Amino acid sequence: MTSSAGPRLLGPAEVRSLAAELDLRPTKQRGQNFVIDANTVRRIVRESGITDRDVVIEVGPGLGSLTLALLEVAQRVVAIEVDPVLAARLPATIAEFAPGQADRCEVLHADALRIDAVPGPPPTALVANLPYNVSVPVLLHLLALLPSLEHGLVMVQSEVADRLAAPPGSKVYGVPSVKAAWYAEVRRAGAIGRTVFWPAPNVDSGLVAWTRRDPPTSRVSRQEVFAVVDAAFAQRRKGLRGALRSLAGSTGAAEQALVAAGIDPLARGESLRIEDFVRVAEELGTPGG
Repeated sequence: MTSSAGPRLLGPAEVRSLAAELDLRPTKQRGQNFVIDANTVRRIVRESGITDRDVVIEVGPGLGSLTLALLEVAQRVVAIEVDPVLAARLPATIAEFAPGQADRCEVLHADALRIDAVPGPPPTALVANLPYNVSVPVLLHLLALLPSLEHGLVMVQSEVADRLAAPPGSKVYGVPSVKAAWYAEVRRAGAIGRTVFWPAPNVDSGLVAWTRRDPPTSRVSRQEVFAVVDAAFAQRRKGLRGALRSLAGSTGAAEQALVAAGIDPLARGESLRIEDFVRVAEELGTPGG
């Protein structure tokens, strides 16, 4: 293979061979399901809209299936892997399957939930098959940590994809929907079958695409707004007047803030847009308001 050739991608035989070499038993605890289908990873890269100008963050690269497909297109890939065995093996896999692109990939052995910086030029895209048990916290952490991220596509459990992309008023609209909307326009971008993974998961998967937008203008901090969001959905069946009582100090104070924000005190959290939560947070944060 010449150095200018594109990466070879992993198929079922390569994935199983790597797993056997590492004596790897995929763990549910880390949400490890490895993609064994080259068409699927190419589809993820295509749907993500990345170009050769993008510096891509990948979380949970595992054995490298998606990493190799990203290297076909991206200017640079930073792959963040928490598993020490997988993190140690990935550079050799990239050197073998993508020798012409190996210098454009950096593997970071770290927990994506705990990182506070990313090496190299500011990343512009996040494309990942996120570990399903931490997918929402990881997505929100990286959107907050890396304002340079402009767009991305993540594969998550199907129900989580629905929640992230849900509009106000939807049955599955909740904390993930509102917090994601602070950072980005979010949409469902398709479904992924179970058979493209090894081992096959017992849940369906969905793709979520997002594009960064400016956060709502606000006199209060994001943390204050998110505290209102958390309180509003902690007791979904309650009207906001009751749900926000402890945050406001009393039911009366909660009602006063909601009325001042132009919100029906008996409305529920799922009817509010992120901008509505901002107004409520501002009123709660106003002395005497």
